[in-house]
Amino acid sequence: MAAGEPPDALAARLEDLRRQLPASTRLLAVSKGQPAEAIRAAVAAGQRSFGESRLQEAVAKQAQLQDLGPLDWHFIGRLQANKARGVLRHFTTLHSVDSPELAERLQRIAAEEGLGPAILFQVKLAPDPGKTGFDPEALRQAWPRLSRLEPLRPVGLMTIAPLGLEPQERLALFGRCRDLAAELGLAELSMGMSGDWPEAAAAGSTWVRLGSGLFGPRPAPAGTETALNTAAKACTG
Repeated sequence: MAAGEPPDALAARLEDLRRQLPASTRLLAVSKGQPAEAIRAAVAAGQRSFGESRLQEAVAKQAQLQDLGPLDWHFIGRLQANKARGVLRHFTTLHSVDSPELAERLQRIAAEEGLGPAILFQVKLAPDPGKTGFDPEALRQAWPRLSRLEPLRPVGLMTIAPLGLEPQERLALFGRCRDLAAELGLAELSMGMSGDWPEAAAAGSTWVRLGSGLFGPRPAPAGTETALNTAAKACTG
């Protein structure tokens, strides 16, 4: 949320986005890099689902926002194996499971912790050196095993469109993700961000992940890192 912005500006953007989104598409407010106060303002405007990609930052903010009651926290960043237990403890939905090995690690830890997270498998539908994810055919081949990793609950697929695509190219890519999810019997689709959510929604996305398109530019992190780390350590013990 931009410094000095009127308090109702975020609420106005939320309302505008809700008017534009199809009834079947939900908004995931990407709050990574935003202060707890921005999340608090979004909650006051009716938003309950938030996406974070850095565990320590998220844990600190969750601690600061406990008075708001349970919020719907989604992990959307690349999930490092050594952070799996912490992510499972603090998020109920994981959007970025990108390999069989990671899925099996999550399954083992979730069973140890008595947790049943919803997971989405990240798929890579076009060449993009900066992104990871399942090749569609590899996901098909692994599916008999991946679909039975209780207590994990596979619910959908997530994909990120490479930069530089034209709108019709993005629409086609998102449509391929939709068709693959239908083939695997998965209902949820996490597709579309601030720059391409209209094409994702048109292709049937059930979650669009909006950060700057909702909150505006991320504030400068100066002076916040130490406080966040201290709060995170206090919360995790």
